[in-house]
Amino acid sequence: MSKIMDYSFLLQEMFGNNSSMGLMNPIKISDLSSKSVITQLKAAGIDTGSKQYQAVMQSMMANSRGVGYTNIQAIKNRMSRYDKDGDYVDPVTGLAGLSVNEKNIASKNKIISIPESSRDEMFESTKRDFLRENGVANGDTTNRSAVYLNLYRKMKKNDRLAAGNTLRQYERAYTQAFVEAVKSADPSWEIGKPIPYGALDNIKREDIDSLLSVSGNKLVKKSIDVQI
Repeated sequence: MSKIMDYSFLLQEMFGNNSSMGLMNPIKISDLSSKSVITQLKAAGIDTGSKQYQAVMQSMMANSRGVGYTNIQAIKNRMSRYDKDGDYVDPVTGLAGLSVNEKNIASKNKIISIPESSRDEMFESTKRDFLRENGVANGDTTNRSAVYLNLYRKMKKNDRLAAGNTLRQYERAYTQAFVEAVKSADPSWEIGKPIPYGALDNIKREDIDSLLSVSGNKLVKKSIDVQI
């Protein structure tokens, strides 16, 4: 039997991003700002004044440093990945506002108000995971990503990153409360060991939330002043 060798990687190294091979009606990226090319793009139905187009051009120029080729269909395909505001739409969730950029980097770590239903959902999910895994954080079995996705769908686009940060803070607080409750029931307990039956029965989400306050970009336990 003859041996089949794949030399495609050699071709990629030879031609790289400078090649127009495989592209129909290739356009030099360096020519995209020329009047003739802009006229061609507009004739093909591309709104060169749209924020979608501007986002694509910014991304393309940054990645290629202005060197290489593209074509009209490739530009249209890239534009479909952005919304009308020029924000990237996550292909998995179908939601915008989840990628960090210059517009939201300053607010992504803020603590904001999030729906109580999402806090309820996170509390129950965290509790199930904690009991099932004996306190071990197991990324293979948790359903926490679905909780975050449900939250993102409830929030406005520009609040989604901050909402995710806020929910993570609540998640940590719930986990810590469960650890403290189990250690109260069994001071010798360690993560990974069986949890005493009923150790979390009296833990309520509302009680945990009531003990939290905002400190900078974090949720922390409120300090309790003891008067004598």
